[in-house]
Amino acid sequence: MTTTLPCSAAPRRLRRVGTVLVLLVLGQLAAAIGILLLATPVSAPLAALALLCAPAPALVTAATLRPRAPGGVTGADLLTLLRHLAAGALATAAVLALGGELSGRSWPLAILVAAALATDALDGPLARRTGIAGPVGARVDMEADAALILVLSVLAATVVGPWALAIGLMRYAYVAASAARPALRRELDFSQFRRMVGGFQGLALLTAVVPAIPGGVAAGIVATALALLIVSFGRDVLALERAEAAAREDSSRR
Repeated sequence: MTTTLPCSAAPRRLRRVGTVLVLLVLGQLAAAIGILLLATPVSAPLAALALLCAPAPALVTAATLRPRAPGGVTGADLLTLLRHLAAGALATAAVLALGGELSGRSWPLAILVAAALATDALDGPLARRTGIAGPVGARVDMEADAALILVLSVLAATVVGPWALAIGLMRYAYVAASAARPALRRELDFSQFRRMVGGFQGLALLTAVVPAIPGGVAAGIVATALALLIVSFGRDVLALERAEAAAREDSSRR
């Protein structure tokens, strides 16, 4: 007797973590090749470096999706991974821009950045509406945002100056500092200010790659975003240090 598998079985197989990661890397490489073709002629060493950088965001994806294995990747995760796919393509563009083989400001880049940022507004509502929201999805979303912002800050740096890199490196500096400061490992309370500042970073960096926006205006917007980010991180660090000090004082009284 032949047993017919339910229609939902195939999508689950296709959404296995390993399969999704392989498809993501292939997609990033395909996008990188497309950008290289658009930017031709490109020197062989620079093209090789760009191809090596393209799948780098997949390493972040692998780390954040590990708790899902060996199960399936959710639909919201797949939407989030589009930002990793875009980050791979933009990493290629950033390498070419740094090498002087591609302009850091163009409409194709601006459209790609805008599309990547748009997925950030869609994956969260999708996860909540379908009842699949959880800590793993939140972590995948957060790291996808961080990877994309880092790549965008490299692109912006080719337009407004190397100081724009501070936007992309800020979170990773915070993570590194938390290794030495236990207070920074405490859970942060929800902050609407932090959320708004975080969302503004991508939009500010987008202005750096839009050709229609004057360079001086874009630099001012990116500088404003960096200043707000410093304030946001500063507030969080102070709050965590105070909470840690209060916890130590309370523990010593017992």
